[in-house]
Amino acid sequence: MLGIRRISTSRWWHKKKSWIFFGIFLFLVFVRISKGSIYKDFYYFISKPFWPGQFQKEVILESIKQESLINFNLLTKDNIRLRKILSLQDSSNNDRISAAVISRKTGSWWRQIILNKGSKDGVEIGNTVVGPGGLLGRVQNTSLFTSSVTLLTSPESKVGVWVDRIQINGLMVGLGDDYPRLILYSKDADIKVGDFVSSSPASTLLPPNIPIGIVHSIDEPFKARKTAKISLLAKPYAIDWVQILEVKI
Repeated sequence: MLGIRRISTSRWWHKKKSWIFFGIFLFLVFVRISKGSIYKDFYYFISKPFWPGQFQKEVILESIKQESLINFNLLTKDNIRLRKILSLQDSSNNDRISAAVISRKTGSWWRQIILNKGSKDGVEIGNTVVGPGGLLGRVQNTSLFTSSVTLLTSPESKVGVWVDRIQINGLMVGLGDDYPRLILYSKDADIKVGDFVSSSPASTLLPPNIPIGIVHSIDEPFKARKTAKISLLAKPYAIDWVQILEVKI
């Protein structure tokens, strides 16, 4: 009798174990299909009590306002002239979504931050993200409640930039460290340490004239091009609030 009970218990346990493994398998398949967005949305809810407060948000927004005022006179005239020549769209301060940084990987190879705004808020892949100081990066992917931003320091980042003093376009690429590389396709370009770099008026990925950084150091000319390290104005490791530009270029 005892042997029969043991056999019945064993069969029951094997059936239950099979269902448990099957449930785990279905869960992993769901995570794979959703590309991990369920984890980001879960993190959204558990981290919500620790988001930056309203006062800090107001301080950051005030910094952005001051930054815009400082650069307005310098950039407006050049912006209008170039946009008319190139017949490109312009951006507006009204097309912005404020978001909190709820996770960051600023020291890792991938270099990204996660924001508390997602597709339900109108965030789309490719949107530009700015913070106090200027450009941070672009939205790489979104879930319902969150979005991931690829920073300018990421090896995946490549953006067109403009060196104002010498009036020349260039390409800035991330290398996984704190200093993206500026590439100018002219070894005779008269670039100097301290030159101001902004987003290019000719860019098809970014709004024009967003402050990016200053030239930190200049490398030796290589063949037909010159490269330099850029010190970014916006510091992602210290920023808790950002703005997402909804406008499409």
